[in-house]
Amino acid sequence: MSENVLLSASFNPAVKQYWLMSWLLVSVLTLIGIPLLILSIPIFLLVSGKMLSAMSATLTERKLVVKRGILFKVEKSIPLEKITDVAMSQGPLMRAFNLQRLSFETAGQSGPGALVSLIGIVDAAEFREAILTQKDNMTAKPISSQTKDESGDTGLEELTASVKRIEALLEKLVAAK
Repeated sequence: MSENVLLSASFNPAVKQYWLMSWLLVSVLTLIGIPLLILSIPIFLLVSGKMLSAMSATLTERKLVVKRGILFKVEKSIPLEKITDVAMSQGPLMRAFNLQRLSFETAGQSGPGALVSLIGIVDAAEFREAILTQKDNMTAKPISSQTKDESGDTGLEELTASVKRIEALLEKLVAAK
């Protein structure tokens, strides 16, 4: 069953330069990586374009689909109703390349940190807003559309009655003391 694609993200080619600068900084700071630069830079230049073209993020009516990887391909489908936070961050090096990182956290995710993180989406703020808007549109249901039980009552009416009974019992307990 295929869903309608609402928005597909495109990635800024400056991500390749950002990755290269990040690798150079880590290599220089660790000192061990300096001799490896002779081998790693040409390999990086060959692979970075393929890595960027293998990345995709697609927003459908019910989920966000993120794909990446050259040798080991990874595809993650995140249901919109499970997304709890879409964080947008930008460090100093990212700012130099005019890039932003979108991090997606979900309900029920194990461990701290983002489930998925994407760097370099063109118009990241717009992509973030589109995700949050679609999430709100999908989760916002009018009360009249809630499921009804056999008697025709919605669960909300039953819940309200239950809360009122609990309040009455609490008032009796407080008055008794």
